[in-house]
Amino acid sequence: MVTRFAPSPTGYLHLGHAYSARMGFDAARAQHGRFLLRIEDIDQTRCRPQFTEAILSDLQFLGLSWDGDVRKQSEHLDVYERALAQLDSLGVLYPCFCTRAEIAAEIAAAQSAPQDGPGSDTPPRYLGRCQRLDPQLVNDRLASGQSYALRLHTEQVERILSAQGKWPLTFHDRHHGVVPVNSQLLGDVVLARKELRTSYHLAVVVDDDIQGVTLVTRGQDLLSSTHVHRQLQALLGLAEPDYAHHPLLTEADGTRLAKRRGSESIRSLRDKGLTADELWMKVGLRTPAAI
Repeated sequence: MVTRFAPSPTGYLHLGHAYSARMGFDAARAQHGRFLLRIEDIDQTRCRPQFTEAILSDLQFLGLSWDGDVRKQSEHLDVYERALAQLDSLGVLYPCFCTRAEIAAEIAAAQSAPQDGPGSDTPPRYLGRCQRLDPQLVNDRLASGQSYALRLHTEQVERILSAQGKWPLTFHDRHHGVVPVNSQLLGDVVLARKELRTSYHLAVVVDDDIQGVTLVTRGQDLLSSTHVHRQLQALLGLAEPDYAHHPLLTEADGTRLAKRRGSESIRSLRDKGLTADELWMKVGLRTPAAI
């Protein structure tokens, strides 16, 4: 059993993060397995070293120890770029020159924005405008130095995997059972940009394979992303882990805990004098040492 906790150092951890880390920690320790810590810091515009240091401090305060060295994604960009080149050779990527404003306007005009309820983290699904660009126009834009994103061409993915006898795909989740992969759930997601040759979706599946992760424990909000991850695993020939998407912790008003919504951080609670025992009690758990 190999599990992992993989936060992004864009702010301080809150109790939802602690709960998610604990799910992986407990699953690994129950099977005498390994619990890994990975810092997903590819977004250099938002990630800060002080937040990485705070993550390590908070986990140690909470009694969560990890096995081996901490893997930082920013130190392995060449690995992700090689995976991106492999996908490009399969013909499943295409450049997208649309701005966020253009994408939002197109979705609004089509009246097809997903209805996922308040607080949803599922982004509006891209409608594929740049799939249909004239090849010469694409070459001209690339030659001019225009910014672009590289998107996963889901229709091509289905064709290629079908030809290889790998489609349809499924994944197994310990809370949801066997889940059929829906390539259109998130659509043609961004896998890289001109300035950064990777993304969360690409880096996470490469890292899970390299680190030998056998069980991915994470919040229910990332269940939809797993549909993308299984496609990438199949295309790149990576191992398929088991999954456990756990329920999310919420505020008193029912909204999910989130850094961007100002949920109180573990650091703040520590500064108020709360002990590790008291913090774990807030999420209905005992400290690891008491188990």
